[in-house]
Amino acid sequence: MELSAPAWVPAEAPALSTAAPASVPAFTITANGAYAARLTAARGRPGGSGEVDTATAWFPERWTLDGPEPYAVPLPLDQPEEADSQVLPLTDGRVLIRRRVADRHTFSLLYPTGPGTGELPLGAVECAELTLLPPSPGGVSAYALSAGEHSTGLWLVAGGTYGPERIAELPGRCSGGVWLDRAGRLLALDREPAGGGPVKAVAVDLGRGAEMTPLLQIAPDSDDRLLLADPDSGLLLIRSDAPGHDRIGWGVLGSCLPVRFPECLRLPDVAVTPFAVQPGQMLMPESCAVALRIDGAAGSWVGVWRPAGRRLHQLPVPEGWLAGSGVWSREGVLALPYTNGETACAVALLEAPADVERARCPSPAGYPESGMQPSAAVAPPPVYRPVPLGQAPLVGRTAPARPDRSKVEPGVHAFAHRGRRR
Repeated sequence: MELSAPAWVPAEAPALSTAAPASVPAFTITANGAYAARLTAARGRPGGSGEVDTATAWFPERWTLDGPEPYAVPLPLDQPEEADSQVLPLTDGRVLIRRRVADRHTFSLLYPTGPGTGELPLGAVECAELTLLPPSPGGVSAYALSAGEHSTGLWLVAGGTYGPERIAELPGRCSGGVWLDRAGRLLALDREPAGGGPVKAVAVDLGRGAEMTPLLQIAPDSDDRLLLADPDSGLLLIRSDAPGHDRIGWGVLGSCLPVRFPECLRLPDVAVTPFAVQPGQMLMPESCAVALRIDGAAGSWVGVWRPAGRRLHQLPVPEGWLAGSGVWSREGVLALPYTNGETACAVALLEAPADVERARCPSPAGYPESGMQPSAAVAPPPVYRPVPLGQAPLVGRTAPARPDRSKVEPGVHAFAHRGRRR
């Protein structure tokens, strides 16, 4: 049976362009890559007087990504959602939605049922601020942060026994959220001390009563945030101002090697944000392909980089790419979800380009070539002495010129598309 929608949802809701403002709700993918969810916009809902209201109306939409071809299922209710609502997919196919109602945040599970949408209310949390954390590795539980003036509440909002429950009160203002293991026990957060001070990433052990331990300490006064982590290889993607201004760096969880700040990830006049890491590279963090969102005056596109390759490949994206979203396969294929005037729900498959071997300066005496040396620079790099984990060599270098996007690298820009046309 084909799902029907309320009258305020057009048969073909117009897709948002990639140039939409940053306030557009995110496209969130489960940790296993099977499902995704977003709020999507419909225009032209009927008003009370019978006239058409041109204001944007939002409704949840669930994408299934692990089948022969992707497909989207709308999950509208009788009333449209607010734009500041959050949705998060679970691995059982249901979608968690957080709504703000006065001074409360309510939670419900949405799911397709016959011709409409089913809703299972879970409860509410009374607080000023509350943000859902990224999908947990297990995919059946969901967590949220409620930041106060001096502490932050950590909530289990789905997957518990009696609705939302506060499982810990963490000192300081915490934000971010990156899972460090496949079991969903270790959670990394970016913590600002209650009395002010630099932001440092910490690890929270949910299996030991939310015990908190330091994770990143690059410099005493630097802001050190964790952006991404791959549980298989231990690769960490970091943003820190320890070099003097915000830079993207990488390290390895539990390693004694310093954090590296690759020069190739420092681009002028654009913002670079990693959003996906290739899984399955056990004990080989330098071989993981990393997908990065690049935002500039011309729009948004994708960069692909490996720590061992020391090169950033800048690649075009399909029209209507849901910017900042995508998932890697273990084989190194990047799936980019998109929607446009011709395709309501589709995924472009992009194979990670190979890194061409370059002539490299010899390693410092006594240190083997492991692919984990700092990024190649224009001038011969200085000799680095070993330092404790977290203390990165902060060396000024000349930024390379921005690559010309009009020059297409052969063989790496061909998309394989999966999806349904409108």
